[in-house]
Amino acid sequence: MSQDNDEKIKISRRDFVRTAGVGTAVLVGGSVLPVQAQAQNSFTIPAKWDLEADVVVIGSGPTGLVAALRAIDAGSSVIIVEANYDCGGHGVMNGGTVQLGGGTKLQKKHGIKDDPDTFFRDLTDWTVVETNGMPEYRYNDRGIQRALADNSAATYEYLEANGVKFEDIPPSDEGGHAIGMSAPRAHEVTYKGGPGAESPRGDGGTGIYRPLEVTARKKGVRILLNYHMDIIFRDTPNSGRVLGVQASYTPRYMPGETTPMKSFHSNGNIDMSQPNMTVRAKKSIVIGTGGSTGNINFRRIFDPRMTEGYQVAGMPYSDQDGSGEMAGMAIGASLWGTANQSFERNGYFRKRSIIGCQHTYVKWSQKSILFPFVRATGITVEDWMNTILVNQMGKRFYNEEVESWPYGTHYGSQKDYVQGDWRNPFKIKYNPQNFLDAALAPNEGSEPPDYAAGPVWAIFDSEAVKREKWDLTPPATDPEYFFSADTLAELSAKIKGNPYQKPVMPAKNLEETVARYNSFVDSGKDEDFERPNPKFKIEKPPFYAAWATPTIHDCYTGLRINMKCQVMDMRGQVIPGLYCGGESAGGSSQHGQGRCVTQGYIAGGHASQEPG
Repeated sequence: MSQDNDEKIKISRRDFVRTAGVGTAVLVGGSVLPVQAQAQNSFTIPAKWDLEADVVVIGSGPTGLVAALRAIDAGSSVIIVEANYDCGGHGVMNGGTVQLGGGTKLQKKHGIKDDPDTFFRDLTDWTVVETNGMPEYRYNDRGIQRALADNSAATYEYLEANGVKFEDIPPSDEGGHAIGMSAPRAHEVTYKGGPGAESPRGDGGTGIYRPLEVTARKKGVRILLNYHMDIIFRDTPNSGRVLGVQASYTPRYMPGETTPMKSFHSNGNIDMSQPNMTVRAKKSIVIGTGGSTGNINFRRIFDPRMTEGYQVAGMPYSDQDGSGEMAGMAIGASLWGTANQSFERNGYFRKRSIIGCQHTYVKWSQKSILFPFVRATGITVEDWMNTILVNQMGKRFYNEEVESWPYGTHYGSQKDYVQGDWRNPFKIKYNPQNFLDAALAPNEGSEPPDYAAGPVWAIFDSEAVKREKWDLTPPATDPEYFFSADTLAELSAKIKGNPYQKPVMPAKNLEETVARYNSFVDSGKDEDFERPNPKFKIEKPPFYAAWATPTIHDCYTGLRINMKCQVMDMRGQVIPGLYCGGESAGGSSQHGQGRCVTQGYIAGGHASQEPG
């Protein structure tokens, strides 16, 4: 692979932001990643490049690692450009299941009937709806689903061939939704931990992405860590082939440290620290940057309610900043499949049982390397009867006992399911589960221009602590996301110490809310929200308020792609040399990493065949 370092692009970060037109930033675990709303014609194509490879992959997560492996196996040289200090992306936070179907080797071994046609019909079944009535597969891109169904079993074997070890047990329904109802498709990976298997979360995702990373390095994939892709260059802003990328140096530092964080592996890394790097793609570029839910303004395109204050699953390790989508759009790419994101479906916004800390999607271990950023493990609510939930003005807004999110569908989730049968919608037990909608609704404390709903707080007393057997001392709780006081009036005032609590919570509101709820305990009837059999009063100090704001999860929209994972423009034409997959691509409704690794498999295979 040739490399030209004679001349560097002489463009300062200030000039970069100014010529881009608009510069914003996303905070990721202490690092500021530039996210440029690009005006592509403001940039001159580099006369010389810092690095070059046949295929440039943006992101080292589920899509990126598999795409890189496929491309290098086909004889192409590959460079991965990764914004983080380490590999794995959003996928390394996964619990350790991969949702694959169509007749995988493991399905066949355990007598599970499945094939590509069945899988395809599942992923486009208009008759399936969730418990809240939202359609599960109706707005999927049919061509994309056909490609997923046809390549899923081959992807399973490819993962195995590249180091991923699956448990020799029948596939189950764990860890995924919207993966079809005709067969179980969740494949468990073996996770043994040990040196080289460390991850921010320390869970099963390492059993997938550490082996893939190690294999990629051994095969010669070079990885440029700590560089955030800002620009995709094309012959002209709206025509011609893609040429390469520009990335900016974005090291992450532990609190109080001056030396950047390092990855667990160094073999195959490209060691650079200059402010900007340009990387030429002689054949193609694959976008695998992981979605846009971490970008406030971008995610609000699909749901204006998603203002600041809503945390993203995977943070503070993996932020979905929309950089791949915006870079693609800047050179003409079209967005696609936005209905799947706009509908409140498949748990893209979730009520969690972890409270009292900022990052509530998973309960972080204190042994995690990122715990200094996380700051608190949070406490887990076993019985919501021990708390009430109030908005930023100290008022209840819905029944606290509702499910954590409208569950998506999987094998066995609907009794008497018949694929494609028009009667299927009538078989579900409809439950509107409007808790999330109520939590997002503006209240008296909402302010213009967004009228954001603000945080949700769990309110409880010392007796609830005893019943739940909680240890409330830090680092179980975060002082900015957890408060205590001897009176409710004092508690309401302290809540203003949270960075997302805009108004001061009126003491009178909180006092009246608690008094009214206590009266429901006496009467045995919740006259406001029909919470069944309210059990426990909130009356014995100290009183507590714990952050319980729902969390944003998956991204279900992104760039338009075809069955080969080629990116398409607003005219429906392929942008030559540009590929995309996973949560940066639109057209799919699946939760879980099956679609991501499969589209990496598809994209990498075709990207390596582009003319050089």
